[in-house]
Amino acid sequence: MPMMKPVSDKAEVALEYPEKFYSGTFERSSRFEAAFDSSGVSLVLERSGSGDEKKSVHIHLHYGLLADVLEQLAGSVARIPEGDPNRDHLARSLARLSRAVELRSGQERK
Repeated sequence: MPMMKPVSDKAEVALEYPEKFYSGTFERSSRFEAAFDSSGVSLVLERSGSGDEKKSVHIHLHYGLLADVLEQLAGSVARIPEGDPNRDHLARSLARLSRAVELRSGQERK
């Protein structure tokens, strides 16, 4: 996995079971790492500290589910306000990912 990077914005995570509820927020003082592996994408969110302050979340999505999530997000992109600077950040990051996937696919066909 790549090195941990600072969280540039914010993530909120909630886990709900029949008799338990866990939630956590990961903000600018937190770190993350994300990477593709042989079956999907791994995401780790980590907040350091002691006791109740220290939290981590590990998520792994297989490629099929990740593709479904991206398709559903594409259908709701109109909900991002036009002037939101995060909209441009998303567009640049998705274009970079798309180019990387296309480049890799082209190399594998050779």
